Amino acid sequence: MPNPKGFEPFIPASVTMREFSFRAVLTGTILGIIFGASSLYLVLKVGLTVSASIPVAVISLALFRGFSKLGGRDATILENNISQTAGSAGESIAFGIGVTMPAILILGFDLEITRVMLVAILGGLLGILMMIPLRRALIVKEHGTLKYPEGTACAAVLIAGASEESHAVASDSAKADRVAATAAGLGQSAGGKVIFTGFIVGLLYKTLNVAFKGWKDIPEKVFGAPFKAGSVGMEISPELLGVGYIIGPRIASIMCAGGVLAYLVLIPMIKFFGDKIAGPLAPGTIPISEMEPNQIRGAYVLYIGAGAVAAGGIISVFRSLPTIWHGLVGGLSDFRSSRAADATAGAATRTDRDLSLKFVVGGLIALLAAIVCATPLHMNLLGALLIVVLGFLFVTVSSRLTGEIGSSSNPISGMTVATLLLTCLVFLLVGWTGNTYYVTALSVGAIVCIASSNGGTTSQDLKTGFLVGGTPKLQQYSILIGALASALVLGPILLTLNNSKTVYVPAAQVAPGLHTDVQPLTATAALTGPQARDDSATYRVWHKTDTAGGPAGKYLVNDRGEAVWLVDPGINGTYNVRPDGSKVEKFNAPKATLVSYIIKGILDRQLPWSLVLLGVFIAVTLELAGIPSLAFAVGVYLPLASSTPLFVGGLIRWMVDRYWKKQPSHAHLDADGLAAESDKSPGVLLSSGYIAGGAIAGIIIAILSGVPGPDRLDAWLTKWSTAHNPFFNGPMSDALALVPFALLVGFLFLVGHEKILSRKTKP
Repeated sequence: MPNPKGFEPFIPASVTMREFSFRAVLTGTILGIIFGASSLYLVLKVGLTVSASIPVAVISLALFRGFSKLGGRDATILENNISQTAGSAGESIAFGIGVTMPAILILGFDLEITRVMLVAILGGLLGILMMIPLRRALIVKEHGTLKYPEGTACAAVLIAGASEESHAVASDSAKADRVAATAAGLGQSAGGKVIFTGFIVGLLYKTLNVAFKGWKDIPEKVFGAPFKAGSVGMEISPELLGVGYIIGPRIASIMCAGGVLAYLVLIPMIKFFGDKIAGPLAPGTIPISEMEPNQIRGAYVLYIGAGAVAAGGIISVFRSLPTIWHGLVGGLSDFRSSRAADATAGAATRTDRDLSLKFVVGGLIALLAAIVCATPLHMNLLGALLIVVLGFLFVTVSSRLTGEIGSSSNPISGMTVATLLLTCLVFLLVGWTGNTYYVTALSVGAIVCIASSNGGTTSQDLKTGFLVGGTPKLQQYSILIGALASALVLGPILLTLNNSKTVYVPAAQVAPGLHTDVQPLTATAALTGPQARDDSATYRVWHKTDTAGGPAGKYLVNDRGEAVWLVDPGINGTYNVRPDGSKVEKFNAPKATLVSYIIKGILDRQLPWSLVLLGVFIAVTLELAGIPSLAFAVGVYLPLASSTPLFVGGLIRWMVDRYWKKQPSHAHLDADGLAAESDKSPGVLLSSGYIAGGAIAGIIIAILSGVPGPDRLDAWLTKWSTAHNPFFNGPMSDALALVPFALLVGFLFLVGHEKILSRKTKP
């Protein structure tokens, strides 16, 4: 299929230059793992990720340009395109893993490394292979109709930073565009310097804050009478500030509004009405009069928030049905035309060569065979068939919707909800109910979620390649390699993050006298992390599914059947204090909670429905008022402390964009042009660095938390800072802790206005 009439890529099809080099693939793969890890950290914190393609492209450009200044050879634009393609898969896989797999903990099972890695690998590769046959129809045939905003912005970054070697062989239209962009002062960016600066600042800030206890990480204020249990707080972290800047003021404000409802309306209201109740009110286990704000949130508000998230997800699916149907019909038509085009692929030009359909079909058959045979997934033939049907449906829809509305607006969460609803309803119809089929349903939803997410990412990358003149076949190889590498690494990182925040609660504290028959218990485990130094014994593992005698969950029992420890997971756990008094900040994984509630609600029907329905009708009320309920619902579920830095970041983005809109250099741009310039502006790039630096520091700190030596240093630093550091503890610690955060915010504001680290416009 030839290029659309009048279109000419940056590098013409007739030009052959360095492209699929070892250094390009390796650089992209490593960067993809780094940004995939930071995305996984983010999705566990706030249920969001941000696109990695532009940051990876900018860093790749900077690394190879720096290498050339040391005497090496600079990369071509096509090598940099391969790097960003290989590096983009990690973010979409991280989103799918973080949205789905932590639900296994809520459902009462363990996060097994083989299960997580299989889901990541199978879902990631499945999405790429299913999208490949659609490239000619979606990217080539509908060029000009499907915009693929992130892919187009990434191409602009690559073209702006292209080497002189690349410019020398560029097409005539590309050379003319360069002259025009230079005259307008657009397209030039000190992007690599900005991202690296943001990374270093984020890394140092998070390390000084969390590892060295430099200042309080969550300043907060809990109100007394007459507003008992009302509270405000802010997690003053660089990664959440950066996310808020990137997602923009509207979504950041809506999420923060959800947190305001939870912490300044629902929790104080529950405290007011429940204060006079003598005993515990289910599902709480202690009287409300004795509860702190976070205990009220854990016992009641989380269910309200989960109901709102579930309703918001379902509403988003229904709202998207016309678009989904349009995408499906168009995608099926595209697939048929692609099959016809594949027959003539042998004579295709360099820029129109894809992996053959034989390779794609063979790969899909191999992946589906692996799905059926993978025992950790508890898969059966019906589950595999659902993956095939729903996977193809939503990969097709995702690839098309990404072109229409962009990756950030692509309703992957809604597609996952639809997948789980359909899967659980099918299981219900055939009589597969109860916890036996929890893992099967979750595996289906997780693989389809990752596949549809990666399908959209792949289409964005192929759009970038189409614009710069890349070879599709080589891009497809590179994203398969990048996806496989990220999938292998992200599973162990997920387990490490969970283990680092796990609290072993003495069973005598929460379930005194609890015991069970040890004969069926064959699995054994020992304590991990900081608490392992105080108890090195090996116990039998008991997964308790009911609430008789104590809360449901994972218990460690001795050989006499006596429960010794309740294992409260680091993701979605409820206990924040270890027996030695040290505090733990849990990962909330809001969308994973939604996933677990859908599965448990349909297959087991064991939920506090009165609270869940309150959340449902909060979402309905918002929709009737014209407010997107899903973002608001996620804010209700999250701690307010996680939403407030998002709001601050969004506010700074609003101020910066408003400033640039008034500048002469941007006066001629329409709304789309302004959005494109903003998406690759220094503020966005610095925020990407903040995210990567802060998240990677958080992961490293989590890994070291259970290592002998660093964990003892952490305990000593906590003790010393509590006694001597007024920024960490004391009557003024909440106010003083805002000082370094204000410096972080001010730096972002100045970079966004290009007062420092500014772009250099060539004369």
